[in-house]
Amino acid sequence: MPIKVSVIVPVYNPGAYIEDCVSSLLRQSLPADEYELIFVDDGSTDDTPARLDELAAEDPRVTVVHQENSGWSGKPRNVGIAAARGEYVMFVDNDDHLGDEALERMHDYGVAHDADVVVGKMAGQGRGVPVELFRRNHPRATLESAPLIDSLTPHKMFRRAFLDRIGLRFPEGRRRLEDHVFVTEAFLRAANVSVLSDYVCYYHVRRDDAANAGFQRFDPVGYFKNLREALDVVERYTEPGPLRDRLFRRWLRVEMVERMRGKRLLAMPADYRKEMFREIHAVVVERFGPGVASGLQPTQQVVAALIAADRYADVEAFAEWEAGVVLKAVPEGLEWQDGTLRVSFAAEVHSGGAPLTFSAAGGGDPLKSPPKDVAEAISWVGADTVSRFGSARADLLLRQRASAAQYFQPVQFTRETVPTAERGKFRLVLRATATVDPAHAAGDAVLGGGLWDTVVRVKLGGWTKECRLAPAPRAERPTAPAGVVAGRVVLPYWTARHTALALDVDRASRSLGLGRVALEAVTVTHDRLSAPLPLYVPDDTEVLLRLTARGKSLDAAATLSPAPGGSGALLTAALPALVMGGTTWRTALGPVPDASEPRLLTLPFALRSRAQGVHVRRMPRPGVLRRLARKAKSLFKTVRR
Repeated sequence: MPIKVSVIVPVYNPGAYIEDCVSSLLRQSLPADEYELIFVDDGSTDDTPARLDELAAEDPRVTVVHQENSGWSGKPRNVGIAAARGEYVMFVDNDDHLGDEALERMHDYGVAHDADVVVGKMAGQGRGVPVELFRRNHPRATLESAPLIDSLTPHKMFRRAFLDRIGLRFPEGRRRLEDHVFVTEAFLRAANVSVLSDYVCYYHVRRDDAANAGFQRFDPVGYFKNLREALDVVERYTEPGPLRDRLFRRWLRVEMVERMRGKRLLAMPADYRKEMFREIHAVVVERFGPGVASGLQPTQQVVAALIAADRYADVEAFAEWEAGVVLKAVPEGLEWQDGTLRVSFAAEVHSGGAPLTFSAAGGGDPLKSPPKDVAEAISWVGADTVSRFGSARADLLLRQRASAAQYFQPVQFTRETVPTAERGKFRLVLRATATVDPAHAAGDAVLGGGLWDTVVRVKLGGWTKECRLAPAPRAERPTAPAGVVAGRVVLPYWTARHTALALDVDRASRSLGLGRVALEAVTVTHDRLSAPLPLYVPDDTEVLLRLTARGKSLDAAATLSPAPGGSGALLTAALPALVMGGTTWRTALGPVPDASEPRLLTLPFALRSRAQGVHVRRMPRPGVLRRLARKAKSLFKTVRR
């Protein structure tokens, strides 16, 4: 069977961090004889070489190449390309890992669209990853039609014949940004690039010891020397004009301006930030024409202009102001409707603990020259933000807490100007309602089990900011019951630590509120059980009622139906004949009856058959039982003494 994918992993002293990487590669859904794993050990001094040799001896998919330390990842990746036999090569770092279906999905997507490069959706665990690029799938992406340039890490799939045909390899040696040089040229010379966004393929992980290469402090002189080599690639394969300016803008924005903004700048030691500024200033005046900075967002334009003018003190002062500008989102509604959870909120930027206010004067004019001082810069940003308010937008993302996988949810929003008590001043508020459909919320797939945080993302003027959806005062906090939807039990709840909205999928038990069921509302007529439960169901839903007594279990088919008036659900079930036997039966609800191992939710009542029929009894809560057990144990110890 031909090899479809060769996975190349450069390795240097990863220690235990390589285990998650190895495990994810070995459990790929792609058939074992259709991919290979090439680990290139770059002179590791820990026990990793022996671990890899042991793995290779056990698994025919694994090849290990040992070499002297080369200083960076470029040479190990090139050695891996030379050894590869696959149609595509995929680069993975030794402290990251893949989604279980990543290789299969990316390969199939690449073949379907005849792609030279396949970019799989990324999730950042403690690390930043592109967001807008993965809003949707791009079968045929270009540098003009999609923000490809936002993703310059090498963690992609490349057609091996394409790399060989154009002779593309990584720069080698002890250097930075070798991946920028490689990926930029691949994007510029590929016949087609495909972006797969509906499945998280790559998990980019920040190690607990912060020893990832990308987190080490670097020498600004060497760093920006290497950055110029990426700019050289752009100049080699583009003509002067809008496309070149757009590509250059990526480095100006990400590698230069963003380092000189807000909290990121202020967190650097004073001497180091000044050295960084000097090197950035040199690149800006040497390589970038006016068309590069003019396409930046307003706040970025201000910083870029101050950098070009060599005004470090003003850059620092502007950063101190901008560090206080934050996004706040307040919930306004939370309800189940037609099988979906509707989440409504209002979002706006704050400064100094209060909503940022604006005036209607001017705005919309390009920044033709550096502002004379920081006050003028702030005034220009405010006016420009007002002029751009018509293009502001709000989004809601669900972010899985364990994996950091995140997905945009459908949202409708309005833009409002809200007057303030100060004459001529107003606030800019975005009001939005997101629709979370558990059947399609994870990239058109069913929402997976675990905890999901709600993240509000707003584009307003020169800012793109995110925050958790934080609550209103407790008395006004919107709430919604758990829903049994799409084979999942989805509980919206407010977190204890940050008091922010999150979703618990298939984990909650006592917090579902089933213990609050009123005993008198549970009835048994003949053999028919009826019990109101504080759950939401969109329509009649088949569930399981399990009865347990004396080590014996009976399962009864049951139905959850929307209760009249929309207040919860009504559980109905026909009781098995064996229940009529003088025994007390505990009850539990199985919301997904056809699961291989049905999850059971304890109900707070039991059934006992008597001569006059089946009676409903309240069961002691688990906490009560534990207290009774502790008390009995304490009494037993006292007696023994």
